[in-house]
Amino acid sequence: MKRAPLVTVLAVLAVAAVVSFSGGLVGGTPGSSPSPSSVRSPDATGPDGGSTAPPSPDVSPSPVAPSPTPEPVPSGPPVATAIVPVAHFRSAFASTSRAEVAAIIAGTSRRYQALEVVRAEADAVLAALRVEVPAGSTRLVLARDAGTLARDLARTRNRLGFLRASVVGPSVRALAWGRDALFGVDRVPTLAAWPLKASLPAAAGYDPARAWTLVAGGDILLDRGVAKTIKSGGRGVDFPFSGGYAEITSRYCCSSFGWELPRTHRLGGAGAMRRLLRGADLAIANFENPAPDAFRFHASGTVFSADPALIEGLRNAGIDWVSLANNHIRDAGATGIADTIRNLNRWGIAHGGAGANLAAARRARLLRAGGSRIAVLAYDAIARSYGAGPSTAGSAQLSRAVVRQDVRTARRAGADVVIVFPHWGTEYDATPFTGQQRLAHIAIDAGADLVIGNHAHWAGAMEVYKGRPIWYALGNFVFDQTWSEPTMEGMTLELTFLGGDLRQVRMRPHLILDKAQPNFLDPAADGRVVMGQVFDASSGLLAW
Repeated sequence: MKRAPLVTVLAVLAVAAVVSFSGGLVGGTPGSSPSPSSVRSPDATGPDGGSTAPPSPDVSPSPVAPSPTPEPVPSGPPVATAIVPVAHFRSAFASTSRAEVAAIIAGTSRRYQALEVVRAEADAVLAALRVEVPAGSTRLVLARDAGTLARDLARTRNRLGFLRASVVGPSVRALAWGRDALFGVDRVPTLAAWPLKASLPAAAGYDPARAWTLVAGGDILLDRGVAKTIKSGGRGVDFPFSGGYAEITSRYCCSSFGWELPRTHRLGGAGAMRRLLRGADLAIANFENPAPDAFRFHASGTVFSADPALIEGLRNAGIDWVSLANNHIRDAGATGIADTIRNLNRWGIAHGGAGANLAAARRARLLRAGGSRIAVLAYDAIARSYGAGPSTAGSAQLSRAVVRQDVRTARRAGADVVIVFPHWGTEYDATPFTGQQRLAHIAIDAGADLVIGNHAHWAGAMEVYKGRPIWYALGNFVFDQTWSEPTMEGMTLELTFLGGDLRQVRMRPHLILDKAQPNFLDPAADGRVVMGQVFDASSGLLAW
């Protein structure tokens, strides 16, 4: 999917357009549908004959949940229309199959207890799936419309749904059909290549050929243990992003900090992380150190400086933009900031959040992906003494007034998507505090489409506010903090957009090996630890 060109440098900060969450998963298609005695409504008894289970506390509806907006009713002759298997947003499963659908109807599936489809589309969808519902079965649920189906999936994790691709939004998890995916970096190139279609009235819809993807990672360090692995260990500049898949075989006690640690095993797939980053239209992360010409290796401590030659590994991995707004960017002084910017430019990596003065620190480059204009506003809320001044090098500092002004200015500049990328919060704490939430909400109120934060070195909470997502921290991406499992694990975001609309979210857990290299974890197995940490911290914040 690489690589979209960079546009002119704006003297505004970042860019925006509304990511319409409610537009992603909207109403269904009314009309007649079969109503056999075996088919039940979403409000009827559950598949086991008992009442449908209420939502668990961590997925209870919140006041910030988006309300689906009815979609225009498609009309006209039926055409082959892409339909997509969907599950609960927190589903750990990536794909499904016709065999699994048959097992659901037969009552033998280990994952799902019922199949749910939109009532008016039931005949066509079941025909496309080539399944029949036996008389007396309680394994099929008919939803009034797509919005109802999405809300039903948010309330229960034991259903597999099917929706038109055009109405799939981020509040549900779109699954692959076998090996074919319609969303994400590895999606099929065209609708013609998508194997699952139903005969439904024509409607304008999602097209994978016009979609674009954003991959976001957390904190990157190129000093201390990471530099030691790359240089002294002889692994080379490409090693940090050459990770594949890993598993945790056991745990033992304890690190010097008293934490239980995982025993790990590589499962192969070397280069999977690089393929994800290079396959994305845009890949972004936080650059947690200066890279001055006169760098000095630090074997320990919390003052960092990276060998600028190691930036080549970021370029080779496909990273397009990094944030310099963090509490280490001025560790090598004003000269270190100037050198870092020059060295990133030399390797063709865009950046934001720090500069020779305040105006430069708040200046953003407008990026292009999939025909859309995207920018990122980077701010630091930790090291106030590192803040830029009118004539002093430093970072852009996060404040209510600044983020309001910058987001609105970016919107007026004609951007399609604006991302606020703050460095904030409390280290080693997954739960945001009130001030963080207030700043995140201010950014969204000002017109930002999503907020992606870092600094905690732990993967933190996710929130949906007014239909737009906030990730308070992604955790470590390339880092040497191998003294605890939470600091060794993080998540990589894989987001799919159509124009300015966010259509799908995939949070991919990873584990850092050899003090430098993130490797993907199976979210249904070992990845459940870090994802559980995220969702536990999201209690009351995430209706999905």
